[in-house]
Amino acid sequence: MQEPLDATQRLLARARRDAAFRARLLADPKAAMEQELGRAPADGYEIHVHEETDAATHVVLPPKSRFSEEEREAARTGGASLEFLKKTMYDPAPPMRPPARNPAADGLRSFAPEAPEALAEAGRASIRRGLAFLESTIDENGAWHCIRFNTADPDIPRHFERPAFVSAMCALALESCSDPLARELCARTRAYLVDTMEYPGFWRYYRHLPQDLDSSTLCSLVVGTHPWIMLERNVPRMLANRDEDGRFMTWVLEEDEPDVVPAFRIEADPVINANVIAYLGDRPGTRDAQRWLRALIMEGSPEGMSKWYPHTVTVYHATTRAMNRAEPVLNELRHVLPDRILALRDERGEFGNILETAQAVSALYNIGGLERIDVKPHVERFIAAQREDGSWPELLAFGDQSARWGAVGPMGHGSEAVTSAFCVEALERLVETLGAGTVGDNADRRARE
Repeated sequence: MQEPLDATQRLLARARRDAAFRARLLADPKAAMEQELGRAPADGYEIHVHEETDAATHVVLPPKSRFSEEEREAARTGGASLEFLKKTMYDPAPPMRPPARNPAADGLRSFAPEAPEALAEAGRASIRRGLAFLESTIDENGAWHCIRFNTADPDIPRHFERPAFVSAMCALALESCSDPLARELCARTRAYLVDTMEYPGFWRYYRHLPQDLDSSTLCSLVVGTHPWIMLERNVPRMLANRDEDGRFMTWVLEEDEPDVVPAFRIEADPVINANVIAYLGDRPGTRDAQRWLRALIMEGSPEGMSKWYPHTVTVYHATTRAMNRAEPVLNELRHVLPDRILALRDERGEFGNILETAQAVSALYNIGGLERIDVKPHVERFIAAQREDGSWPELLAFGDQSARWGAVGPMGHGSEAVTSAFCVEALERLVETLGAGTVGDNADRRARE
């Protein structure tokens, strides 16, 4: 397989050996980039190509920082301050709503095994209700919300937060959906992510924290046609952010970053490495991370290996997304992962809570393994778990369970919107499988044989 080149270097290399392409690149940069890179830069951005000569040298200054020196200093000095942290959030968040029965689920048992079309239509109706709920929760800037809460003490106040990371994570889930409303929500989210991007293509969760690769890679996947991302301006710095074993570290630290990170940093998170691989693809700089992730899944177990993600299925979901987006990356795992995912089921054949189930279903779909489960009861479960307003329950999606900040303790993050985005993704996969006629009562039995 041909080694991938940095996109900018690829353009320069083509221009050096191809005079006609060089002329097109100077005359119409966007058209030339689309021809060479296979996709066009997003509308609304100017691209200028300069040709140096023996008598003319160009120095290009990066854009000014989004934050003033005063703002960055406030973040640095307030990094360990709970009061500063509260200022970065949207207080207060309401108490968690208990699960509620969806009246639309009452007729589920009327769907006979030989008539999957009716169940598929019920699934599509559930998707539409879910999207309508999501539209009601995304703010006017296109930001998705999450709730920060204490996983050990429900009496500690809950706070709204709207980091770019959450918006990117949910938008990637909605990319599975062809509904026009899903397309609109993704477009609004992309605009929000571009508005929060820092040169040359990095994001941070809170302003008082350093930039991080989890946020930066997921956001980059969503806004892939932005010129900075398309030209891979952020790639060299990402590739430099590896440990001695070639695994990608979470935080992208600068000399003046606050001390709040080293105090609890644990690097080489498997989900974050999978997300980096999904963005960077198969190149020499990702090979060590690929080998580590492959060995972790094939020779051991990722259970408990992630600092930030509490569910093992999240590792598999992120890994299969990387396999899909950067094929043939990690292709050796295709024969292993279906069994690993199916092994997560309990005695009732369920993968855990509805969020874990959504990630398991989507992970199986990503690697062509969804035919190994009986799809019908899973569609019924998603419909039954949906509230009348179209939402699915708030559940722990990610969080630092090792944090001990005085009375604050271990923190979790999740929301009805986050759960609902993953449920929409899973239902899309299940309904597609129903429509393809690959559902049957014997599917589970075949998987065990």
